[in-house]
Amino acid sequence: MGLPATFRTNTFRLTLLILALFATAGAAFLGYVYFMTAGEISRLADMSITKEVATLDAIYQKGGAEAVRGAMIERTSIDQPFLYLLLDPSGRRIWGTIPDVPVGQSDERNIVWTHFKVAEARPDGSHETRPARGERQRLAGGEIMFVGADIGDTAAYVNKIVRAIWGGGVLVVLLGLGGGILISRNVSRSIGGLNAVIGAVKGGDMRARVALTGAGDEFEELGSGLNDMLDRLEHSIGSLRHAGDAIAHDLRSPLTRLRTRLEVAMLEVEAGKSDPQAALVQALEDADGVLRTFTAVLSISRLQAAGSAPDQVAFDPGQLAADVAELYEPVCEDQGLEFSSEIAGGLGVKANREFLSQALANLLDNAIKYTPAGGAVMLRVRKRSSGEVEFSVTDTGPGVPEDQRERVVQRFVRLENSRNRPGAGLGLPLVAAVAEAHGGRLELDEGPGKVGAMGPGLRVALVLPRVG
Repeated sequence: MGLPATFRTNTFRLTLLILALFATAGAAFLGYVYFMTAGEISRLADMSITKEVATLDAIYQKGGAEAVRGAMIERTSIDQPFLYLLLDPSGRRIWGTIPDVPVGQSDERNIVWTHFKVAEARPDGSHETRPARGERQRLAGGEIMFVGADIGDTAAYVNKIVRAIWGGGVLVVLLGLGGGILISRNVSRSIGGLNAVIGAVKGGDMRARVALTGAGDEFEELGSGLNDMLDRLEHSIGSLRHAGDAIAHDLRSPLTRLRTRLEVAMLEVEAGKSDPQAALVQALEDADGVLRTFTAVLSISRLQAAGSAPDQVAFDPGQLAADVAELYEPVCEDQGLEFSSEIAGGLGVKANREFLSQALANLLDNAIKYTPAGGAVMLRVRKRSSGEVEFSVTDTGPGVPEDQRERVVQRFVRLENSRNRPGAGLGLPLVAAVAEAHGGRLELDEGPGKVGAMGPGLRVALVLPRVG
């Protein structure tokens, strides 16, 4: 059987790694504390024993072995924390509180240190063995003097500290494991929610979304980003589906007309009642209209698929607007319209010149198409107070009702008053796609207002973000 899913997560493995590093560091620290404490205890015990030996040796220098024996008895009676033993040169016991020297008498060194055990009687009659440390020294007359100290209480205290540290370490490890399991389960639950949404989307459910709790953590941010991406994806798929349906709907009529005209033309030509060249010219015009529709749809799809306009360069938008104005001024004159322009100099934008030029052309085409003879069209380029650059086209045509302005920037949407005019409803959607691809926006407002039979007009502004 495999391990539970919680124990297979990277979060739990990382927890184990951190715990292992912590345990290693804790063990090293504990060892350091133990050896330093035990060493300090031995050092303090050695200092006290050395001092006691020096005192007894001074007494020996003055009064001999008998004086040392008396001093030992006296010191023992006043509760001195030392263990004594005094032997004559032949090794016979003179006096002491321990039965024998813990160091063999065959060792000829004058001073010998040793650890040993000492038995202590308990109140119940039993004996307890306790650790001790002592020094054996040969006196000037050949006698052997041993002075030791019981270090059992201090060692027990050190052991208590060590056990407390070990217990704390085990508790920390257990709490760390518990925390690792809890964190791993929470992470697995969050990741599981993301995977469930991804699986649902892969299964075709484009409405599946990550449930956001408002925690504000990185998983919340990831889930929010995934939801935004799915929203855009659903919108794109819906747009493609709508575009396909709209194309099929809008192209049905011109394609049907094209086929009908070709069929009628063929019959009339066979009967000698029609000019075949005129029929072909009309068929070519209808085919060009269909191709223009496809070209506009492909341009919009290209911009939306790329997310941003390709090949963007920095340039002066005034020069581009001046070129477009020079091209459309005679067109307006031919249509009986007054054309004017206000183009500010010294501006800068970063954009794709081709797309931006096409967008301005679409705006002017729309204005000319829907403005009756005797009206006016104005092209304006200026810098807003926010630093953004605005391209606007204002006309004196019938305008667009305020409640319809959001619709007219959608593909293939045409208002009732424009049904009798040529077009596929892709002009403003293309301009909106260009604006969005450059990080800008498209704004529709009322024009100069109603004057006589004209108006209220329409003002369309393509706003690009500031550069730098």
